[in-house]
Amino acid sequence: MAHPSCRVPCNRLVCWLQNILYQYDSMKKADSHAPKAEAVPVAPAATEVTPPAADTSPEQLIELKARAAKADEHWDRLLRTAADFENFKKRAARERHEAAQSATAALVHKLLPVLDHFEMAQAAAQNAQAPQSGTAALQDGIAMIHQQLKGILAETGLEEVDASGRPFDPTWHEAVSQLETADTPEGHVVQQIRKGYKLRDRLLRPATVIVAKKPAAPPPTSPAA
Repeated sequence: MAHPSCRVPCNRLVCWLQNILYQYDSMKKADSHAPKAEAVPVAPAATEVTPPAADTSPEQLIELKARAAKADEHWDRLLRTAADFENFKKRAARERHEAAQSATAALVHKLLPVLDHFEMAQAAAQNAQAPQSGTAALQDGIAMIHQQLKGILAETGLEEVDASGRPFDPTWHEAVSQLETADTPEGHVVQQIRKGYKLRDRLLRPATVIVAKKPAAPPPTSPAA
C-alpha cells in the first residue's frame, strides 16, 4: 500500500522512503494485534531504486542562469577575438604593401641623379658647336640609355612633375627665387631649373622652379620745371 502523501507528485526517492516507513509501521501494528509466531526469515525482495526526477530547484535554476550568462560572455569574447584577428590580417597586409612601396621609392630616389646626369650629357652633346668624330654616336648612345632608363623607372610608377608655365603649387613645386616679368602671369612658373618626380601619388622630389613676379611700377617722373 502506498503512502497517502504520494498521491501528489513528489521526489521519487522521498516517496520510496516514505513507502518503506509506512509499510514498516503497518507491519508493526499488525504484529501487535496478531498472536506471536515463530519468525520465519524472509529474504527481502529486491527493490529497484528509481533515480530522482530531474526537478529543477531554485538553486539549480540560479546556477543554470549563471552558466548561460558565462556562455554568452565567452561567445562575445570569441566574436571580438575573431574580429580583432581579421583586422590584424588587414593591417599586416597593408603594412607589407607600404613597406614594398617604401623600398621601391628608396631605389628610385637613388637613381634620380643618374637620370639627371644623362640629361645634362645629352644637352651638352646637342649644344656642341663643332662636333668631332664620334660625338654623334655618343649622343645617340646617351639618348638610347636615357630612354631605356626612363622606361624602366616608368614601369615602377615614376612620373615627371611638369611645372613649366603652370601655377605655383607648393605641394609639387619648390621655389628658389622670383623673376619680375610681364610675359608670364604672376604666381606661375616662369622657369623650371630641375624636374620633379613622383612615384604614383607619392612625391619623391619637388620640381625646383622660378616663380613669375609682377614687375614693379616705374617711379613717378617729376614734372618738368
